[in-house]
Amino acid sequence: MTEPAPAAAAPVAHPEIEWRRLPPKMLVVAPASILLKFIPAFVVVLLFGGSESPVKIWITVAIAVFAVAAGLIRWRTTRYRITPERVELHSGLVSRQRRSVPRDRIRTVDLTSTFLHQMFGLSVVKVGAGQSSTAGKDGQGLDLDAVSGAEAERLRRELLAVPAPASDAPATGPPATRTPETEHVTATEPIELDRLSWSSLRYAPLTVSSLAAVGALAAAGWNLVNEADIDPRTLPGVSTATGELSTAPLWAAIGVGIGLLLLVLVAGALVLFTERWWNFRLTREPDGTLRVRRGLLTQRSLSVSEQRLRGVTVAEPLLVRLVGRGAQAGALSVGLGGSEGSDGGGGALQPPVPAAHAHEVAAVAMRSSEPVTDVALRAHPVAARTRRLTRAVVPALVVIAAAWVLGGVWDLAWLGPVSLVLLPIGVLLALDRYRSLGNRLDERFLVSRQGSLVRSTVALQRDGVIGWRIRQSVFQRRAGVVTLDAITGAGAGAYEILDVDPAVAVDLARSTTPSALDAFVPGGHSTQSP
Repeated sequence: MTEPAPAAAAPVAHPEIEWRRLPPKMLVVAPASILLKFIPAFVVVLLFGGSESPVKIWITVAIAVFAVAAGLIRWRTTRYRITPERVELHSGLVSRQRRSVPRDRIRTVDLTSTFLHQMFGLSVVKVGAGQSSTAGKDGQGLDLDAVSGAEAERLRRELLAVPAPASDAPATGPPATRTPETEHVTATEPIELDRLSWSSLRYAPLTVSSLAAVGALAAAGWNLVNEADIDPRTLPGVSTATGELSTAPLWAAIGVGIGLLLLVLVAGALVLFTERWWNFRLTREPDGTLRVRRGLLTQRSLSVSEQRLRGVTVAEPLLVRLVGRGAQAGALSVGLGGSEGSDGGGGALQPPVPAAHAHEVAAVAMRSSEPVTDVALRAHPVAARTRRLTRAVVPALVVIAAAWVLGGVWDLAWLGPVSLVLLPIGVLLALDRYRSLGNRLDERFLVSRQGSLVRSTVALQRDGVIGWRIRQSVFQRRAGVVTLDAITGAGAGAYEILDVDPAVAVDLARSTTPSALDAFVPGGHSTQSP
């Protein structure tokens, strides 16, 4: 016989709180959203259905009817409500879903409004309740697609106003890390911390994520053209240019091709950057949240509670760092994935900007009057440099040897000599990776830095570190170094300090969380490093 539920579970039932439905405008937005996804199918049907065949008409009508029916069912079966303890969402007809998220587990509230949603004044509310959750169980986030703009803003304020529970606070850490600078300042209006400067456009073509996105869009467009059986070389103007290139020297044709490719990539990166970061604003809200608003065709608003902010990161991709001396600040918050790259996702607080400005925003986000990430760091041992060089030079030598062998087999005499450029490139990258290594511990933050292709500086609040992991591979054991992982409930969950002296690793762990290593030290309170 099942035992009755404990008395503490009684407040979960709130029959007096009415369920809310999505606005009637969703009867238009939901079908339209489905139809937009079927545009490629429409194109194929119209092009290959035959001019006299009614098949393409019936298929088009069937898709339209399906979209309207799906939208009607979605609107009719979706309802939600907010109780003092939980956010509840019921949806579905054939496959019914019942989602319930405890309000004290809510970490972020993300408002997203596509161009179609903007036309009807609607917004999608995405409630984040942590990174690791199982579908259908408590702790999973939920999406309300979609509610009115006013309702979305009200939900954002209401859901993030819940104080963080005691269990959500870090378990360890010295009380001294809490300083007056971390206390919330009472304000009645949002405080603007940063806004878009169009000078940041120069960084758009220098980020790998933007170039990859342009490449993906170009590939999708090329596939669509192929499916439509269209030969771009036969288009007016293109055929003439193609004919002229066919008679030009090979080096000229290759140069023109590379130039056109770079032009498309740069132009596409600029367009994507503009759409992603249009009207960007970073503000500190009166409800104690950091809010990032951005977007043109798709407007986004991400709110992160400062109570759950555990640190910041400043990422410097290689091209952005070398060509434009730029960087990008990101937030490390409980329930929010890390933002190590310049992709504008995750916990990014801003687009790529000059490095000095990124470090300044990182400090302001942590309510610090002193630099947080732009500080002098302790260098790592020489063994770390040897390991960087070995890991770069050995693979380069293998590739060079393979290039010489294959060049002889394939009768490509130039392949071997050209591959020699990999050796100096590998050495330069290895030395840059070593120069990037560093760590520091001060009164408030544990700071670590590493990387070359993307140099990342992470500043974790000392009371945001909840555990440690020390790792040592066979090669590290021979070199006399270890990797120290600082475990936290925010961002990626663990941030490593690579190739440090074992005594330094133990001292950092003990100094950051004094009680964490007591069980492993004779006497419990010894401060002598092994």
